[in-house]
Amino acid sequence: MRKVEAIVRSEKFEAVKRALEERGFTGMTVYEVRGRGEESGIELEYRGHVIRVDLLPRVKIEVYVEDDRVREVVEAIMEAAWTGQPGDGRIFVLPVLEAYRIRTRERINSTGS
Repeated sequence: MRKVEAIVRSEKFEAVKRALEERGFTGMTVYEVRGRGEESGIELEYRGHVIRVDLLPRVKIEVYVEDDRVREVVEAIMEAAWTGQPGDGRIFVLPVLEAYRIRTRERINSTGS
């Protein structure tokens, strides 16, 4: 089992969610976050003053999937979140050593065993 973490533009979240749902990935955890990468923020003009905003609003999405479906999740996110401009985001794939369902107390198959 793997955890796929994606940090994407806020305005691309609905497209990413839809792309995942269309491929059968309905379970996800979503956070509103702030951050910056290569774009190092933006400058806005407010009431005649220039204001530097260096931490931009983003959405972080976590999806847990079986190892053989990771590529499918990554591709769906990349296709839906892409604009071709700096700030499109990042995707991280991490191993999940163990997972449990609280309601039934069962161990979720996370190592292929």
